[in-house]
Amino acid sequence: MLSLAEISDRLEIQQLLIDYSSAIDRRQFDDLDHVFTPDAYIDYRAMGGIDGQFPEVKQWLAEVLPNFPAYAHMLGNFDVRITGDTASSRTICFNPMVLPGEAQQVLFCGLWYEDEFIRTADGWRMSRRVETKCFDKVV
Repeated sequence: MLSLAEISDRLEIQQLLIDYSSAIDRRQFDDLDHVFTPDAYIDYRAMGGIDGQFPEVKQWLAEVLPNFPAYAHMLGNFDVRITGDTASSRTICFNPMVLPGEAQQVLFCGLWYEDEFIRTADGWRMSRRVETKCFDKVV
């Protein structure tokens, strides 16, 4: 049986995952400062992106994502594992992205987020994010 503290931690981490998606989908990239640790490692290479430390990747997101007219994240299957002041999770993401151009094509992306977290003075923060590709298809 889960303790109230573990239930609270799981809900905080799940909200952090949602906060990430909301910041990206609303194009409010500075909101990611409340999701990641300043030295977080992020690896988006499985879906054609870059990898690196949070500040570099945040700048890349702010430059690249506005090229897409629309996109949205839908998360599910939150598998959160907590060990004291660290945690890990595996979450599935469905991310359709409208491609630039007049053809109105959509890139359907299916991926897993493999994340690590650390409890900080400001609450839980993501210290590592690695994407694993499930599928992608242009329609």
